[in-house]
Amino acid sequence: MEEKSRGYRFKHTRWMLVFYDCVVLAFVIFILLILYHGNMKLEFSDILAQVCLFVVSIFPIRLVGKVYRQVWRFGGIESYIRLLITDTLAFLLCLCLEFILPVQRLAFAHLLSIFSCNLLICIAMRMMYRYSYKFSNQDTALGKFLSLLLHVFSNIETTDEKENKKIKVAIVGAGNAGVNLANDLMNNEESSYVPRCFIDVNQDKVGREINGIPVWSEDETTLKQLDIYEVQEIFFAIPSMPQKRKKELYNYYKNAGYKLKVYDYPVAYSPGNKRQLREFDIEELLFRKPIVVMDEKTYVYYKDKVVLITGGGGSIGSELCRQLAKMEPKQIIIFDIYENGAYEVQQELKFVYKNQLDLRIEIGSITHKKTLKKVFEKYHPQIVINAAAHKHVPLMESNCVEAIYNNVFGTKNLIEVCEEYHVERFMMVSTDKAVNPTNVMGATKRMCEMMIQSASTWGTVKYSATRFGNVLGSAGSVIPLFKRQIANGGPVTVTDKRIIRYFMTIPEASQLVLQSGALAKNGELFVLDMGKPVKIWDLAESMIRLSGVQNVQIIETGLRPGEKLYEELLVKTEELDRTENSLIFIERDKPLSKDQINDKLEILQQAIENEDDDKAREALRSVVPTFKRPDEVNIEMA
Repeated sequence: MEEKSRGYRFKHTRWMLVFYDCVVLAFVIFILLILYHGNMKLEFSDILAQVCLFVVSIFPIRLVGKVYRQVWRFGGIESYIRLLITDTLAFLLCLCLEFILPVQRLAFAHLLSIFSCNLLICIAMRMMYRYSYKFSNQDTALGKFLSLLLHVFSNIETTDEKENKKIKVAIVGAGNAGVNLANDLMNNEESSYVPRCFIDVNQDKVGREINGIPVWSEDETTLKQLDIYEVQEIFFAIPSMPQKRKKELYNYYKNAGYKLKVYDYPVAYSPGNKRQLREFDIEELLFRKPIVVMDEKTYVYYKDKVVLITGGGGSIGSELCRQLAKMEPKQIIIFDIYENGAYEVQQELKFVYKNQLDLRIEIGSITHKKTLKKVFEKYHPQIVINAAAHKHVPLMESNCVEAIYNNVFGTKNLIEVCEEYHVERFMMVSTDKAVNPTNVMGATKRMCEMMIQSASTWGTVKYSATRFGNVLGSAGSVIPLFKRQIANGGPVTVTDKRIIRYFMTIPEASQLVLQSGALAKNGELFVLDMGKPVKIWDLAESMIRLSGVQNVQIIETGLRPGEKLYEELLVKTEELDRTENSLIFIERDKPLSKDQINDKLEILQQAIENEDDDKAREALRSVVPTFKRPDEVNIEMA
């Protein structure tokens, strides 16, 4: 019924416009042929013949040219060019008919004047209609007058009936992004928002209007003015705004009770980059501006390659898939034991890239070597990225056998299968918790790093590992936990008031893995310069303040098993090499021999066969020399 109603309204509007064009033509003919006819005296029959010629010339060509199929309330320059072309053709046709048919001919100048005036008024009428539609929502005398015109001449709902239902917004930023956002909101009949003003610091724009919307200075944007204009929400549309300034404005308007959103307007369009209006991410107000570490060489390296990602359905693995998809790989294979995560990534990338991306899903565990061999035989990947691992620190403390079995021996399986199927490059995702580890998870990752570096000395595959800190928004991250606790009114739980951590975003972590893999020659351990560490207590306080929720307490719960007060990124900070990217460093250890690694693996194998977590932990401590007890490290910092 709704579609039929829309179709009826469209046809009704078309024929109403034809009627108005007939009225305009009649008005022009009356003025130029009857009231002002110059030296030419025309009989009634001559005037009637000319009217018929005009109607036959103009309206059929406009219909053929689909002038009346245009939606003029959203009409751009192309719509007016179409009208100009059709009426030019109509003038030429009428001129020809004047010579062919036995009628009283009009002077060329007289005929041109009639067609020009008719075209000018028709264009002006359409522009007035478009202007009225766009600005009838303004709560001013002009806005009410325009609304009345629309209601009388086009039977469109008035502001009181329709526009007042929309949410009134102020747009911070009167640049390209802000103006595009305003146009999108005004031109979209289904939009729930209507822009009332711009807020900008550019004095060349302040005090003026853009498309009828006033531009205010930030200094003049008092809460009283926003209240007068009935602004309900504020949209940030300055992609390049410094983080510090964005945070200041966020605090100012949030404390005033306004709902805030961000308009993402990408500079370069790609299948993965779209305009969107979204809620503020607290992460972008708490940390430095995300670092972009990708470059053209990285894109070229992965183009037309077959890439297999283990753990591809996880938070890091799925982002690796998103980043890779932009580089036009030949094929991406997601290998994961958790089918729901893999399915969600598959559906997301299918929606964005349609048939442009060859994406395959294989369900299995890296601990099952036969399954791995079957997948490698089927696809013959050129690049393998290992993002599959048990990563939760406290849980792995009580499941040490499983952590060793999955993280260490799963990696061992991958190394062996990569060698057997002549993979070009193997990249492992590591963690800062592998540096002087105080927990089982970190120790297993350190063991994996040693295995990777050792394999680089005897294998045919090029190996590398990438180490980074905590990832914002990933599964198990403290940020989602704090968000849930704040939403529930608290308390927010922090294990220790002194605890500090390094943080980075998921895209940063994923880009680092991909670029370091492309840079790798063999055996490197890459580390990202992550800036200054963040105190978790301060992080909790900032999140509470930015959320606007009142009276949320923060409580200490005590360090969890295997947790230390600080994390390190490098084992030996004096042994660092720079790469082409100034943010990426290489730490070089002397790799162990294949026999030394095999001896360590034999010790771990015997330990986990007994299914005894305590014995497995001690075995892990014996094969990873830097594995320390938490109290040894924490007492140094206390």
